[in-house]
Amino acid sequence: MFFLSSPISLFKPPIHIFTRNRGQLAPRQVKYIKRHKGVIPIPIGGSIKGTTLAFGQWGLRIKGNGVRFSAKQLTTAEEVIKRKLKVLKGTKVYLRVFPDIPVCIKGNETRMGKGKGTFEFWATRQPVGRVIFEIGGPSPIREELARDILRQAASKLPTKMEFIGRDTPPRLGNLVLHPPKPPAVGVGDYPVSAGEPAAGI
Repeated sequence: MFFLSSPISLFKPPIHIFTRNRGQLAPRQVKYIKRHKGVIPIPIGGSIKGTTLAFGQWGLRIKGNGVRFSAKQLTTAEEVIKRKLKVLKGTKVYLRVFPDIPVCIKGNETRMGKGKGTFEFWATRQPVGRVIFEIGGPSPIREELARDILRQAASKLPTKMEFIGRDTPPRLGNLVLHPPKPPAVGVGDYPVSAGEPAAGI
C-alpha cells in the first residue's frame, strides 16, 4: 500500500502561452508547447476534402508544392484581402486553415545538445490542392475584381496559388479531377432493341 505525495501531480492542466506574437492567429491553449517538426502531408489516399469552395464565391488554392504557412504569413495575406474588400459592403473573408503547430528554433551557431529550441511562432502544414482563402458576400463579386484581390494576397504566400470558383473541379495532388463527359451520340446511332440486328451488321 502506498500514498501519493500530492494528488495534484496526477492532473496536468493545459499550458497558456503568452508570447510576443499573441496578437496573431494562435490557439488559446495547448497541452504541450513543443512538438516534433513533422512533414508536409502528401494526398495519396484519394480524398478530395478541402480542395473545393465551401463558403465563398471565389477562392485561393495551393497549386505548387505543399508548404508550411506561418501565422504571420496568413495574417498578412488576410489583411490584404480585407483592405481591398472594404469598399464592398457585407463581404466576408473565410480562412480555411488555422496555425496550431508550434515551431521551435535554436539560435545560430549553437552547439549540439541541451534540448530543443524555444518556441518561436505558430504554423500549419498544408498539402497541394488545399483551399486557403475564400471570399463571398450577399451580393456577387465580379470575377476580375476577385482575381486582382486574391492575386495580391497570393504574392504574400510562399508557394504558387491558383484562383478558383464555384465550378472549379476538385484537385487530388497535382491531378485536377474533371467530371466525366457524356458519351457523344452520332446521327446513325440509335438504341438497339433485343432481337434486332445492330446497324452495319
